[in-house]
Amino acid sequence: MSGPTVDLDPDNAARDLVSLVLTLVELVRQLLERQAVRRLDQDDLTPDQEERLGLALMRLDEAMTELCAHHGLRREDLNLHLGPLGPLLAEDPW
Repeated sequence: MSGPTVDLDPDNAARDLVSLVLTLVELVRQLLERQAVRRLDQDDLTPDQEERLGLALMRLDEAMTELCAHHGLRREDLNLHLGPLGPLLAEDPW
């Protein structure tokens, strides 16, 4: 019986590292977005704070899209499969 294997390709090491880093950044982005929605649902923010938060999240999303494109990745490429726990990132965050 063999366990999971690690496919190491020296030619793609830098790209794989970027993919891992962007996956973690995307996880943080999704967590921030969910926290923001929770605060909006609780009417916990002033209209100015809501506007600034929405703008910041929109720019963060655009930056993620640009970073992925710059490194030849798609947003769908960002994820880690955690075996029985499933994927790290939500397939459809909303």
